[in-house]
Amino acid sequence: MKCAGDIQLVRTIKERCRICFTCVRECPAKAIRIVEGQAEVVPERCIGCGNCMRVCSQNAKQVLDGKPDTAALLASGAPVAALVAPSFPAEFVECGWREFVGMLRALGFAFVNEVAFGADIVAERYRRLLAEHDGKRYIATTCPAIISFVEQYHPELVKFLAPVVSPMVAEARVLRSIHGDGVKQVFIGPCIAKKGEAASENVPDEVDAALTFQELRQMFAEAGITPENVRPSDFDPPRAGLGALFPLSRGLLQTAGLDEDLLTGHVVVTGGRQNFVQALREFEKGDLNTRLLEILACEGCVMGPGVTNDTPLLTRRANVSRYVRECHATLDLARFRADLDRCEKIDFTRGFKVYDQRMPVPPEEEIRNVLERMGKEEPADELNCGACGYDTCREHAVAIIEGLAEHEMCLPHSIERLHKTVKDLAASNRQLASTQEALLNSERLASMGQLAAGIAHEVNNPLGVVLMFAHLLREQHAKNPALAQDLALIVEQTDRCKKIVAGLLNFARQTKVLRQPFDVRELVNRTLQTMPPPAGVKVRVEHGIEDPVAEIDRDQIAQVLVNLITNGYQAMAGGGVLSVRTRGDADTAVIEVADTGVGIPKENLTKIFEPFFTTKQIGTGTGLGLAVSYGITKMHNGGIAVESNIDPARGPTGSTFTVTLPRRGADA
Repeated sequence: MKCAGDIQLVRTIKERCRICFTCVRECPAKAIRIVEGQAEVVPERCIGCGNCMRVCSQNAKQVLDGKPDTAALLASGAPVAALVAPSFPAEFVECGWREFVGMLRALGFAFVNEVAFGADIVAERYRRLLAEHDGKRYIATTCPAIISFVEQYHPELVKFLAPVVSPMVAEARVLRSIHGDGVKQVFIGPCIAKKGEAASENVPDEVDAALTFQELRQMFAEAGITPENVRPSDFDPPRAGLGALFPLSRGLLQTAGLDEDLLTGHVVVTGGRQNFVQALREFEKGDLNTRLLEILACEGCVMGPGVTNDTPLLTRRANVSRYVRECHATLDLARFRADLDRCEKIDFTRGFKVYDQRMPVPPEEEIRNVLERMGKEEPADELNCGACGYDTCREHAVAIIEGLAEHEMCLPHSIERLHKTVKDLAASNRQLASTQEALLNSERLASMGQLAAGIAHEVNNPLGVVLMFAHLLREQHAKNPALAQDLALIVEQTDRCKKIVAGLLNFARQTKVLRQPFDVRELVNRTLQTMPPPAGVKVRVEHGIEDPVAEIDRDQIAQVLVNLITNGYQAMAGGGVLSVRTRGDADTAVIEVADTGVGIPKENLTKIFEPFFTTKQIGTGTGLGLAVSYGITKMHNGGIAVESNIDPARGPTGSTFTVTLPRRGADA
């Protein structure tokens, strides 16, 4: 509501606000701005309907506090009148109405009056308005939230607003005519929008403060006032008639003696967030051709956001109806008529102003750009699920452009981004695990290399002496068969030790990579020519690489191929197929060596590149071939990986080693 001083009726307690967008969805004026996941109420757009406060499960909405102003008025020494809304029986169900009035007097109010009398006056003015201006259409102005909504979001309809004050303002003018300008007036009711109406520039200086029922209860509690410790009292005159029915839907009609004739459609009544918005749209289009549109932002004032109890609608209506029946049975009709007649000279009209808060429609291209950033490239992608708080994706896009919303409010878009993030994290996790495993393997290899180098150098010299003298002894005793056989065994085993030591030295040596452009296909073909397959094994070569030239150390990569091909042959003792394939792209050259052997158990896959790990029988392998191959590929800034299957039920058994080499050295 456009208020004097631009007061903010509702604000958000950020510490309590969660990212649920419920307040956005329930706000008919779309007066909620989302900034970094926090909901902010935009005061110039707010109409004070209180829907955001009603639906917030976290109690993150705070209403403008009317208690300090009220307390100051009560302490000022001036007479203060309490203007009690006719919906009070729906709130204070724990006591009778006389006890309730007594509690207000105990709080310091000099006068306690029913706004229902103002409602009686307003109802009469509506009856006359329709009778005197036959054919003219009106929108009822009893609800301040509806007035604000029309002034801000349907300015074309301002001319249809009935020029009649609300019951609150009507009662305030009546009391000022009775008690003079010195009396201060405080409205007490279920409505937040009344706080805005009290400060409105269109009805200035009518009401000095406004309290909700919730705030009144807090003041009672702070003062220690209860129904049991006060003297029951009656409302001050003038007393109300059927105006006490105003807080109920269609209460205006019954008070004014009007009928909602479904046949003629001259009067239409509706209420609630969705209903009043739709009714105004239809009224503006001309589809709703009615003489009086009576609409409330709530489903009757008994459902206002300032009501604290959680009793259902029908129970609240019954409490109000019971009070009206009780009072109407003892109403002095003659005095009531006389009170109405004395108010004839009072002006109960008011004016309205346009405070246009409609958002301009951005260019279509700009809307499409926002929708595409939310993954809505086609009309079919616009789900209009409403999770963001807006009815359609386009409305959400316009709100983003106007700075009221954020892209992250789109739930499908956020879920899609979350899935992508999870996939990216999973891929990063796998890469990190692989890198960590490679790092650990490299550390183990480095430690083993240092140990192997030390042992090899220490063992190599005495081993050479043993081998030399063993050869000499074998030559000297060649004619002694028994001794020659033993010496031959010594020579054989010493030679084997010599090879193991040589392997240790190769593993430990920090060999420099001498890169030169070389044809990978030619390297594969030459290596296979020097390694004929054993019986029962077939060799297949598949060259799928278009550009076979890569900068590699030919001899070292040949050693890698020899080790892989040898292992493949040995894995197929019963025969099989050895496949050697080449492929690549602009940056890498890849060589695959696959066999159809028995495969490698899963528990051994993480160990096969460790030095001295082997599953071969004693004397047939040192366990250094794959470790050396691993080191060579790493020195080339490449890598070696293995996939294997030992279960025939899952497919063909065998192992595939993949060597990946960069086409150019690191210095390039």
